[in-house]
Amino acid sequence: MASAGWSGRVDLGMNWRGRRLPHWTTLLVVLIVIWSLPRLVPHLKALAGIRAQQTAHPSFVVRTLAGKVITQDSLYGRVVLINVWATWCLPCRVEMPLMENTWQRHRDAGLVILGASVDRGSVRDVQTFITARNITYPIAIVGADFIAAIGGVSGYPTSILIGRDGTVRHKVVGPIGPLSLEPAIRRALADTVTAARP
Repeated sequence: MASAGWSGRVDLGMNWRGRRLPHWTTLLVVLIVIWSLPRLVPHLKALAGIRAQQTAHPSFVVRTLAGKVITQDSLYGRVVLINVWATWCLPCRVEMPLMENTWQRHRDAGLVILGASVDRGSVRDVQTFITARNITYPIAIVGADFIAAIGGVSGYPTSILIGRDGTVRHKVVGPIGPLSLEPAIRRALADTVTAARP
């Protein structure tokens, strides 16, 4: 005969003093929010028009897969969006169609998108990858020197928006970059006044 004081169930949601502990899913959500908040803030700043505090003027030279040499000096006076990515990066794959749409929408207004692949495999593999996805903006395979020149990256994909004066305006991490940077791109393209070359 079972005791009237015991139901046969153990309530794992109670702590030793009888108060409810947060469910593990709640803790997981809190941890995700804490992890993602620093990554979301730059996106929110881009939406709100709050520029990056740094006034960096990246200096670089790259050769695209098409064989064209691109330097920061050759891009001066244009709005540049550098997108650092890799073929093995799943968020990068999600982002690429959005990036291509951004390129098609703003290229005639003066936007240059430069895809900077950090792949270490075959150039042919990267070319096959972008051809299969109908990516038409310039792509270059870059090394540590290029990454250092643009101020480093903390994750992939990373998108860096550079104004007509060659100054970094925004730097965001994650596949929503083309969406959160859209207002910032429009503002940068509307800025017809360029500062003196640094």
